[in-house]
Amino acid sequence: MSLDIEKFGEMVAKRRGTLGVRAAAKEIGVSPATLSRIENGNVPDLMTFAAICKWLGEEPAKFLGMQTNPSDREFASVHLRKKKTTSLDTATALGAMIIAAQNALRDRENI
Repeated sequence: MSLDIEKFGEMVAKRRGTLGVRAAAKEIGVSPATLSRIENGNVPDLMTFAAICKWLGEEPAKFLGMQTNPSDREFASVHLRKKKTTSLDTATALGAMIIAAQNALRDRENI
């Protein structure tokens, strides 16, 4: 599903609701003037766009007409060089540990 970039400012205003511009801007990490301009239809810079998308809970790619591949986010992959000194159990444990670390980092970024 693609979201209309022209509706971006409307989505921001709707998400903000009764929250003041200053309070919402502080939550997002942008200036109140910047947030106001975006709500009035101006296109933000890339960093601001990313911060607002995170605040909206939307993937930036949706606004840009790009499709995301859910499997890219759902599965981590681990590649270990085949060595005769690494047992299958050790390789499996290392892979699980790497995937757990990737998931923990991703979860921390989504807080």
